[in-house]
Order: sequence, then C-alpha cells, then structure tokens
Amino acid sequence: MAQSTIVKHGVLIADPTQNMGALIAAMLRGFGHQMVTEVSEARTFNAALLRRSYALIVIDETMGAKGPLETVRKLRSDATHPNRFTPIIMISAAPDVRSISEARDAGVNEFLRKPFSAADLQARIASLDLKPRDFVIAPDYAGPDRRRRTIDIGTPDQRGDPPDGPDATER
Repeated sequence: MAQSTIVKHGVLIADPTQNMGALIAAMLRGFGHQMVTEVSEARTFNAALLRRSYALIVIDETMGAKGPLETVRKLRSDATHPNRFTPIIMISAAPDVRSISEARDAGVNEFLRKPFSAADLQARIASLDLKPRDFVIAPDYAGPDRRRRTIDIGTPDQRGDPPDGPDATER
C-alpha cells in the first residue's frame, strides 16, 4: 500500500508526566477514540510524529528540554511532514498571555489549561470539528488561521485600491 493511501487516524499524546498522559488517554478512549498513543519523552514524540499521521495531537508545553513549540513550527512549515495539517491541542499548568500567543504563533490550534475536565477536553476537540480554521501558508508562518472571528467593520476591503487623499499624488 502506498504511503499516500494510508488513512489518517489515532491520537498522539505527549506529556512528560506518564500519569497525566494516561489520564488524557482514558478521557479520549471514553470519547470513543480507540487508537491512542502516549509518549513521555521528546525523542519518542519526534519519532512518533515522523512515523505516521494522526487525527489529533495533544501536547504538554513542557515536553522536552526546549519545549514543543520549535517542533510544532517545523512540522507546520515542512510541506512533506505527515502531520503538517493535524490539529494540535497544547496543555499547560500555568499559561500566561505570552505563552498562549507563542503557541498560537507556532501553529497550535487550541490551548487547554490544567487541571481540566473531560468536558473541557471534549469541547476543544468539538471546536476543531465545528469551527475549523483554514490552513495559512505565509513567508513567516504556516498553520491554522490565527483569527478566531471575522468582524464586519462596515466598509468593503480596500486593499489593492489606489491610495487616495491629499498625499496620494506625492507617492
């Protein structure tokens, strides 16, 4: 069977604390996910990412000495990576605005604060299905569209229109 015909399925959980990984796996199995893989080391996580594609990745922000954001950036920007488009939920015990922004800018789809309930995890997974965001490929970013909502500002998009106003002739 060719690599391109393999159907994506399963969930990869990467958490340095084995008990937390097992707890998340139990929650996911309770939701009906049958193929759940747990890893607790960065090296094993990186190998699992390259081995096959997954339907979902759940990762703790403390995974590995450098943290997982560089890994997320690399897989999002690599056009041949088997998990380039896979939704990623990052979990953290003490997130702040900066760490959430960095995760978003690295290409993480959703963020979840520890401790969380099964309902919280299920809500994040449901949001991936109910409100999917387009995948954006730009010179400095590849990943899900970082905008959460579209705001109507009352005027049509004017990008591309020639500039007007008193200084337009000087440009």
